[in-house]
Amino acid sequence: MTNKEKVLKAVRELPDDASIEDAMGRLLFLAKVEKGIEQADKGQTVSHSEVKERMAKWFK
Repeated sequence: MTNKEKVLKAVRELPDDASIEDAMGRLLFLAKVEKGIEQADKGQTVSHSEVKERMAKWFK
């Protein structure tokens, strides 16, 4: 599926009363998910223990 087809599909799936901001938010979310999947496929991930360590620093 092309990017254009993905965008059109996402917009079509929005409710009729969706705002432009709703559409932009949905598209941004889908782009971030797609990027994350690509990174995971390339092995560019962070282990669970590393995430726990990073979050522990945030909550100090």
